[in-house]
Order: sequence, then C-alpha cells, then structure tokens
Amino acid sequence: MVQATETVKLLLGKGDPLIGRLLTYDALGMRFREVRLRRDPKCPLCGEHPTIRDLSLHRETSDACAIEPAPEGERATAGAVAAGAGAPAARAGG
Repeated sequence: MVQATETVKLLLGKGDPLIGRLLTYDALGMRFREVRLRRDPKCPLCGEHPTIRDLSLHRETSDACAIEPAPEGERATAGAVAAGAGAPAARAGG
C-alpha cells in the first residue's frame, strides 16, 4: 500500500515522496521508523563519476532475477538461468 501511495504521489506531483528516506515497519511492535539516506558520491550508478551507464541488460532478459534449478537435495540459488538448463525458472512474486 505504501509503494502504491508513493507512486501516485510521484505521478501527480503531490505530497512529500520518500526520496532520500527509507520507511521501515515493525509489524510486531506496530512501529514505523524513517531513516534518512545520504547519496553515495562514489556510487557507480548515480555518483559523481558513474561507470554504469547502460541498464539495457536488465530489460532484454527475463532471467535477471531468476532462480537456478538446484541439483536434487540442494537449495536453489539466485542467479541467471542458462538457456535450455532444464526446468523453467521460478520467478519472485509469481
């Protein structure tokens, strides 16, 4: 619900979006906490001298967040699934 509200605020240009802030929620204690985040000037994506300039890799493949099939009796690990590696990859959220 909070993410949907943030999206609506950004689309409409209304309210105070959580840019530069992280909202945490403790369900057991029924508490919200807001943490201010500073921008990292050395960040390779959004810092002063970015080295990551192209995110097309993530748009072109559906395997970016796939789970590799694990050998029988082992746990699956996150990572790209090679083409034709057997069973279809399980996707987060559905």
